[in-house]
Amino acid sequence: MNRICLFPGTFDPITLGHVDIVKRALPLFDKIVIGVGLNAAKAPMFSAEQRLLWISEIFKGVDKVEGAVYEGLTVKFCQEIGAKFILRGIRYVSDFEYEKTIADANRTMDHSIETIFLTGEPKYTSVASTIVRDIIRNNGDASPFIPDAVFRSLEQNG
Repeated sequence: MNRICLFPGTFDPITLGHVDIVKRALPLFDKIVIGVGLNAAKAPMFSAEQRLLWISEIFKGVDKVEGAVYEGLTVKFCQEIGAKFILRGIRYVSDFEYEKTIADANRTMDHSIETIFLTGEPKYTSVASTIVRDIIRNNGDASPFIPDAVFRSLEQNG
């Protein structure tokens, strides 16, 4: 049986913290799908297509990782792709409290899907897409927080 894991999020943009979680989760799963979730309540800064391109470039040559776009319930998408695990990164205790609530709801909807929490490396604790978007909007240097692929494309599209 393949251990397929969904790492859901908006990844708007994908950060070094996200990449860290995926890389550290690689030994745990046969396949990790980075799911770019479309959320009607959020107005993304970057298109879903752009976010998928970044994921493809960052994880080029890593056969166990792929990107996908989905809409609706994360549990439903897990069922569609055969994922039995949801991966979530935790930076702070408050993240855990929020994520546990979602994990409990997901477990209620489908008890066969388990949520796995990985704590972020301390050096990435302050890295959040919201902060990165604010830096980019205000013409700051976001390079310490984002992968080179993201930084290069932002410079090109400046």
